[in-house]
Amino acid sequence: MLANKVNLEKKLLSQRKKFKSEVDIIAEVKAIFAENEIRRNEIAHKLKHQSSTKTNELQFDLLETDKIFHLEQIRKICIDYRLRFLDSTIFKNEIPEEAVSKIRMIEKKHNTTLGSFKIIAPSKAFHLLNYDDPLLFVPIGNDYYYLIHQWGTEINPLRKLMVLPIKNLGTFTITSIVLSIVVALLVPENNLSKSVPLASFIIFLFTFKSIFAVFAYYFFMMGKNFNEEIWQRKYYNN
Repeated sequence: MLANKVNLEKKLLSQRKKFKSEVDIIAEVKAIFAENEIRRNEIAHKLKHQSSTKTNELQFDLLETDKIFHLEQIRKICIDYRLRFLDSTIFKNEIPEEAVSKIRMIEKKHNTTLGSFKIIAPSKAFHLLNYDDPLLFVPIGNDYYYLIHQWGTEINPLRKLMVLPIKNLGTFTITSIVLSIVVALLVPENNLSKSVPLASFIIFLFTFKSIFAVFAYYFFMMGKNFNEEIWQRKYYNN
């Protein structure tokens, strides 16, 4: 006759009764959940309201090396795609619960408390001040940052090309020159080149002056600035 099969769940329950009473176990688990909820609320509050220059102390051996980035690498990405790298306290969109969970997980893993959170995102994702698809980081020292979480949709690869003309003064000027050449080539010269020396070059200069002046006036009058100038600014018009 075959022996009766063992029900492991019943065995576990029997063993649990020997360990602690059910009332004590429930009370202990509730306390753990309550403590975790308190800490999650503290993290959420810190993300939105507490800004400082604290450097976080993490255990190097527990870090994922592909999530460590230097400020220069962050700067390059922000300039190329016209993004900003600012405190999480002025991030106006909702920070997902998954990000809070990851922060809590890292804190427990490294036995520390994280702070000074930074976010990479487009300007419109921040509450920018008047001067008159996001990545969450924490600083770990010497201009190095540790990536905590990424959410939202991936950035459009065409964005880099679209914002290239306003990357800096050099790209702005080059773009104006290219457009001026195209426009100058479209202007019919007829017999002008025979009567006016360097007619094509004169047309190009006139076109370049007009395009550069109009674009520059519109760009700066709208309170805009080049990518290289705004990536770490919390003002929308400076």
